[in-house]
Amino acid sequence: MNIEEVREYCLSLKNTIECFPFDEVSLVFKVENKMFLLLPLDAEEPHVSLKCSTDYVEELREHYTAVEPAYHFNKKYWNSIYLDRDMEDEEIKRWIFHSYREVIAKLPKNIREIYNDEH
Repeated sequence: MNIEEVREYCLSLKNTIECFPFDEVSLVFKVENKMFLLLPLDAEEPHVSLKCSTDYVEELREHYTAVEPAYHFNKKYWNSIYLDRDMEDEEIKRWIFHSYREVIAKLPKNIREIYNDEH
């Protein structure tokens, strides 16, 4: 999966926006103004940082060399997935969607209901 495919997939998710809130090379994707993915455009090795349930964060790190604790993020909740390692594209998409849903799960109920049709 390349960075353009990541971008296209993120933007296909309901109400996702992209922005550069930190600098001109850190592309952030948000839903309801909450970040669910960071894509550093200047990274030597393409990767994304995304939110992960504590139920899976360590398991993913142990199972894939592509998954490492996310730099500059709370390691309890955030992983980096390296796009050119041992995780298949569909699995990367699965964890991007997981991150998106993790953010939605923390929103007020009336807003969460808007996303009930997202699978």
